[in-house]
Formats: sequence, C-alpha cells, structure tokens
Amino acid sequence: MNILGIETSCDETALAIYSEENGLVANSVHSQVDLFKEYGGVVPEIAARDHSLKIIPLLENLLNESGEKLKSINFISYTAGPGLIGSLLIGDAVAKTLSKLLDVDLIPINHLEGHILAPCMEYSELKPPYICLLVSGGHTQIIVCESFGTYKVIGETIDDACGEAFDKVGKLLGLEYPGGPKVSKLAENGDAKRFNFPRALKSEDNLDFSFSGLKTSVLYQLEELQVSDYPDVAASFQEAVIDILAFKLFKASKQTGIKKIICSGGVAANKNLRQVLKQIADEEGIEVFYPKFEYCTDNAAMIAYAGFIRKKYNLSIEKNIFPRPRWAVEEI
Repeated sequence: MNILGIETSCDETALAIYSEENGLVANSVHSQVDLFKEYGGVVPEIAARDHSLKIIPLLENLLNESGEKLKSINFISYTAGPGLIGSLLIGDAVAKTLSKLLDVDLIPINHLEGHILAPCMEYSELKPPYICLLVSGGHTQIIVCESFGTYKVIGETIDDACGEAFDKVGKLLGLEYPGGPKVSKLAENGDAKRFNFPRALKSEDNLDFSFSGLKTSVLYQLEELQVSDYPDVAASFQEAVIDILAFKLFKASKQTGIKKIICSGGVAANKNLRQVLKQIADEEGIEVFYPKFEYCTDNAAMIAYAGFIRKKYNLSIEKNIFPRPRWAVEEI
C-alpha cells in the first residue's frame, strides 16, 4: 500500500508518500512564510495562488527524489478541512484529478486527525486510548483519542489559540512574522519570573483555555517598559502559556484516568513546553509522546499516515466530500 499525502490547508504546500512496508518514503514541504512577512500574517488569496504554482513542481521533485512512479500510488490521502477554503480547493483539485488519472481511491482527511496521529508514525507502541494536546496557530484543544477514528474534545480555547497568541505577542514586541518561534528565542535571555501574567480559567473546573486576556496584559505592560525589558516579557509570557497548558493537560489525565498523552501541532515544537511536560509526566508516571520537530507544523506525512490508518483499520471514508473550512474532529 503506497499512499500519496497532500496538505494545503493554510500556508504550507506539502506532499508525502507513505508505504505500508517501508513507512515514510518521501516528504516535502514548501513554506510560504517569506511571502507574508511584509503583511504580518497569511493573506488567503495569495496563499491559494502560491499553492497552485508550487504543488505540481513539488510533486515532480518528490517523485524524482524518491524514485517512485505515479503508477505505484494505490491511494491518495488529502486534507479536506479545516483550513482556508482557497488553499483547500487547490489540494482538493489536484487530489481528485490524480485520482481520476490513476484510477485510485481518495481518502479525505481531517487536518486535526493528522496532528492527533502524527506521533504514531515514530512510536509503534503508541496506541489509543491517549490524550492529545493539540496546540497550533489555529487550534488549542485537549482531545481524547478513544480509538483510531474516534475522538472527543474535552477542552478548547474560548478565544485565541495559543499559537495565535504567541504570534500576536511577537508583533507587540516588534518581531518579524511569524512571531511565535521568535518569542521563544527572545525568551531564552529573559527572566520568566519578572512579570506575573494572568493564567485565565486555571481555577475553573473545566478544561477550557483563554489567551486573549494574557495578550492584553502583555500589551498594557509594554506601555511602561523599554526594549531592553522585552526578553523578560517574552519569558514571562511563555511561562504563563506553558503553565496553563500543562495544568489543564494533566488535569485531563487525572479526570479520564488515561496515562498516555501526546502534544502535537506547531507549538509542540517549543522546547520549554516539552521540558515542562516531561518533568511533570515523569513525576506522575505518565507517558508523553511528541512528533518529530518537522512533523509538528503542517505537513503531508501525517496526512498520508492518517490515510494509511483509515485503510488499515477499515475506518469510514467519506465519499464525494467538498472542502470544509470548518470541520470539527468529532464529526469525522
């Protein structure tokens, strides 16, 4: 079974080939980050146009570098949502065209399921049930993976995603887009204890998150500071985010009794977050898993792998699906 994965949900054009026999055969990602630096964020129309320009040359390079032929593809797994509609439409069009040309089946994938399954590519021992902390620019959710294909959201942000908060704070600090990774870099030279930024909803019984107040608190604090104080702001902000993420995640573990957790999505690449989660997990006797750094951000390897899992375990595969900008993981 060779599965071609296609990912175009936002600002990465990505393709991958996953083999039942050999695992990940090839993986390629073209990032549009440089296109959006002058805008300070993703411009949907520009993103869609760039996908349309890059996806076929990327496919040709993927095949050349891997030595694979299109005729060796047995299935096509592609991101059908959630995401930017214009970007999704490019991947959808390519996937459906190749499906017709090669006479192979399509496997529409929910982008969030790709993130939920991403660590399983590397850790064969990782099997459900487990809890996923999905943290990215667009999502902050705690999801119980009850079995492959069955997911339940038990906590989520009521406003900004934590990755979005990182990017917005980066903008407040005058950092170039995307600000999130640069905030973490700046924080390396800062005092995380200098500012006691709020931990919203920490005292609540539910597992939901809120980051808008934290972002506003940073804005007000900056009015009284100099640029030389910015590393302390970055470090204190980052610590507040990590504190609330870890607190809610391990609270979810206690409530459900599930002792396996994963952290996935772009923010899962944050080294401080990984260190804190590992420390608490070791103290609590909980196993914690992450994707490799290159599979934290959007990629097609996780989409191809999600398709592989759906075929291997005979999970339902939607037919005649149209791209869905909004698509809750519980609706799969």
